Amino acid sequence: MSKEIEKRGRGRLSGSDSPKTLIERAKREVPDFKEHYSKFEQQMVIGGYSSSTLFNYSRSVAKISLHFKKSILDLDTEEVNQYLYLLAKEKKASSTYFKHAVYGLRFFLRLYDLEDRALKLPTVANDRKLPVVLSYQELRRLFLAPQRLKHRVLLSLIYSAGLRVSEVCNLHINDIDSERMQIRVVKSKGKNDRYVVLSEYVLQGLRKYIASSKPQKYLFNGRIKGQPLGKGAVQQSFRLAVSKSGIIKDVSVHSLRHSYATHLLEQGVDIVTIKELLGHSAIETTMMYLHVAKVNRTNAHSPLDRLYNY
Repeated sequence: MSKEIEKRGRGRLSGSDSPKTLIERAKREVPDFKEHYSKFEQQMVIGGYSSSTLFNYSRSVAKISLHFKKSILDLDTEEVNQYLYLLAKEKKASSTYFKHAVYGLRFFLRLYDLEDRALKLPTVANDRKLPVVLSYQELRRLFLAPQRLKHRVLLSLIYSAGLRVSEVCNLHINDIDSERMQIRVVKSKGKNDRYVVLSEYVLQGLRKYIASSKPQKYLFNGRIKGQPLGKGAVQQSFRLAVSKSGIIKDVSVHSLRHSYATHLLEQGVDIVTIKELLGHSAIETTMMYLHVAKVNRTNAHSPLDRLYNY
C-alpha cells in the first residue's frame, strides 16, 4: 500500500496550482468534497478563524483529497500517515505547510466527530524562528525609498504602530484619532479591538497624504476608490522599498511589526504593555522578543545587599 501511495504522490505534493484552483478542482473531481467543504468553511467562519487560516487549511484539505481522489473520511490511518510522510520529505514543502496540513486534517475530522482519528495525527513541533529585526538606519532608508507619498506613509505607519498587513489594509479614515493621538484597530487577529499610539511624524504624513489622495472610507484605497488596499499591494511596495534601500536581510512586511516590538522593548517599555499593543492573546508570544532585543541586563545578586541603598 505505502509503495503505491508514494508512486502516486511523486511530483504532485508541491504542484503549481493556486489554493483557489485546488479547491475548485477538488469540488469537481472528488466525490462529496463540495458538501464537505461547505461545512468546513461554515464552521471555521463561525469559530472566528481568520481568512488566512481558512485559506491555508482549505488548501491542505483540497490537496490531500485530490491526491487520493476520494474524501478524507474514506482514508485510513496508513494512507494519511504515508501522505504526511511524503509531505515531510518534500524539499519544497516548508514546516509551515506541513503544520497547515496536520491542523487542517484535524479540524476536518473533528467536524464529523472522528476525534479518535484526529488524535492519531502527529504532534507538530513548535520550531518558531526568532524574528528578523531591522536597524534604525535600515528603517530610515526604507521609509525614504518609495517614490509615492502613499507608500512612504503606509510603511511608516505599519512600523510606528506595529500593525499586521491585514490591519493596515482594513483601517478606516475615522480610525485615526488625532485628538487623542490613537489608532483604533478593529477586529484584529484575536477578534478584539485595540488602541495603539499614533505617531506625531506619521500624523503629519497622513495629513499630506489624505489631502492629496482623498481616500474614501478606507485609509488606503485599492485600485478602486472605496475599496481597501490589497495585501499583495502592501507586500509589493515593501519589496520594492527593500530593494531600493539596499537592505539584504531576509525580511517581509511583518518584519516591521517585529522591529516595532523589539525597539519598544529596548527603549524600556514593559513586556505586558507591548503584548497589549500588539494584540497578542498570550504573553508567551510576546516574550520571544526578549531573545532579540538588546536590553541592558543586571548581574544576579542578592536584593538584601542593595536594600539600604534606597
